[in-house]
Amino acid sequence: MDLYAPRKVYTVGEITAEVKRSVEALGIVWIRGEISNFKHHSSGHMYFSLKDDRAQLRAAFFRNSNMYVKFRPEDGLEVMVRGRLTVYEPRGDYQVIVEYMEPVGLGSLQLAFEQLKERLRKEGLFDEARKKKLPLLPAKIGIVTSPTGAALRDMLRILERRNASLHVLVYPARVQGQGAADEIAAGVRYFNTRDDIDVIIVGRGGGSIEDLWAFNEEAVARAVCASRISIISAVGHEVDFTICDFVADLRAPTPSAAAEMVSGARDDLKATVGSLARRALQAIRLDLERRRSKLQRLAASRAFQAAPGRIRELQQRFDEAALRLGECVRRYLAAQRHRAQMLHVRLAKVDLSRIVALSARALAGCRNRLEAALLLRLEKERSRLGRAAGRLRALSPLAVLERGYAICRDARGNIMTDAARAAPGDLVAVRLAHGALDCRVQSIREDSDGSQDQGL
Repeated sequence: MDLYAPRKVYTVGEITAEVKRSVEALGIVWIRGEISNFKHHSSGHMYFSLKDDRAQLRAAFFRNSNMYVKFRPEDGLEVMVRGRLTVYEPRGDYQVIVEYMEPVGLGSLQLAFEQLKERLRKEGLFDEARKKKLPLLPAKIGIVTSPTGAALRDMLRILERRNASLHVLVYPARVQGQGAADEIAAGVRYFNTRDDIDVIIVGRGGGSIEDLWAFNEEAVARAVCASRISIISAVGHEVDFTICDFVADLRAPTPSAAAEMVSGARDDLKATVGSLARRALQAIRLDLERRRSKLQRLAASRAFQAAPGRIRELQQRFDEAALRLGECVRRYLAAQRHRAQMLHVRLAKVDLSRIVALSARALAGCRNRLEAALLLRLEKERSRLGRAAGRLRALSPLAVLERGYAICRDARGNIMTDAARAAPGDLVAVRLAHGALDCRVQSIREDSDGSQDQGL
């Protein structure tokens, strides 16, 4: 090895530039890998790494390219990207500048649909508790759809046939393509500015997931959720489901079915009322006939024929019972009179004066003992009462008032403990130890310790 042969020495910048030119010579490449360390910068650019079980590669997905991606890239998602390899010279890192991205497995639109659906579900936009009921008899309907689509013609034809008295207001909006979601959301918001719209239909005819995508946009979901007017989502065919269907108050399988929902209530109600009226009339007639038959059977019953005889029998039994009762009363009075005579004879034989004297002496003794006991008990109770009264006077707010304090109440009768609760001109009542004063606040002043002192 010749140590003195001429040598080509590169600077770091030069060798990095050489590597960059070599890497960029590969042109456009497709790379498959798992996203990690994903960051969505406030500028709109996305930075992440693509990795597999052997290596990892930095990637940059700039705003002008990622704005067309429907789904939301996130860590752990396996994707296929198309881009150009390059070297970020300040750090000497080689990376891929992504121009296009699609998920592996689910299509990008289907993945975006599932991601948005799950996010809105967690926020509660699909909860049944927040959904409103449709009005029973709407008078005016707002429709947000394409003015040239077959769906609008079908809805108008059904509304005309089923309920020609309905008023219909159409908000023309694109239902697919760039900007369609904003126009649909604007239509919903416009109808909510009016006071004459009873229900809103948002919809279009069938199509692919790309055709129906405007109804999967978050802007439409937010507008439908914020609507104070009931909304029917009528997008596509019965097998088609969109985010708008889950957020709306009611989903119709087709636009035609939505028209039938809002127009058929009047006819159904008339038919129901007519049926109920006929059933009520028939029930009344049957009840009258049943009662008439029962009355006729009662009139022909033997009970009515036997009633006069039964009444006479009861009258006779009553008279006999009255006679027996009178006899019993007379016998009872005679027995009581005899008993009174016997007691009078026995009482005449008794020396009542001696019994009364003995009873009087016993009563006097009892009275003396009772008086002594009462005086002793009264003295004890008077002593207890004195001690209790002393404690009560010590605790009484009136004793505090006797020392020069006062109780101040505001106009509502609440006790005031803070001058800040009053304002100049307020009426207050001041309770003193003797009497009360009605005062008006003239000013509020601070105490020497920093609290407020109120002047009256």
